[in-house]
Amino acid sequence: METSTIMLRDLPREERPRERMLKYGAQALSHAELLAILLRTGTHSESAIMIAQRILGQSGGLRGLADYGIEELIEIKGIGPAKALQLKAAMELGRRIVASRLSESVTIRSPKDAAELLTEQLRYLQKEHFVCLFLNTKNVVIAQETLSIGSLNASIVHPREVFRAAIKYSSASIVCAHNHPSGDPTPSPEDLAITKRLVEAGQIVGIDVLDHIVVGDGRFISLKEQGLM
Repeated sequence: METSTIMLRDLPREERPRERMLKYGAQALSHAELLAILLRTGTHSESAIMIAQRILGQSGGLRGLADYGIEELIEIKGIGPAKALQLKAAMELGRRIVASRLSESVTIRSPKDAAELLTEQLRYLQKEHFVCLFLNTKNVVIAQETLSIGSLNASIVHPREVFRAAIKYSSASIVCAHNHPSGDPTPSPEDLAITKRLVEAGQIVGIDVLDHIVVGDGRFISLKEQGLM
């Protein structure tokens, strides 16, 4: 018995992702619809939307997909080298758009400023990334560096690495940040302990640690605002 597969061409025009995006804008589309537009075509047995839904399910959503490399993408059924490259290029462009803010004069006046700069870079990562923003005497960001990439549950960073980088950039102060892959930005005891060590080391070398931002999925917590440092 043959089974029929609904392809994009079989849908009414107003229900196809491209037409919906033209009419309503990209923000109105689901993750799967946006991925389907990037994929452009499906296979003989699956539409582009069906493949996109399967990719999201297999990777655990956008958070997991953002960490996939080219080879991992190619291993997904229905994704060849060309489609893998298209997806990876789109994800890299998104990251670069966020990172391009550093080419401007970004001034950190509040925890929100730091969080806005880093949240989109960190929120979808499946491992903890410990990142520092290096500031001049006017709190303008002069550099950003990822100093540690940890396991799913823990990121270990030593004050030595942090302040070696701070001295390299001639920083007056720093803002630290890391993500929680769980999506919950609640600081852990380890987060509080490393923050205390960083603040103490900063006092010795004369480089202030202004804040430590913990990034979750669309949320953040400032240890400074919470009175935890």
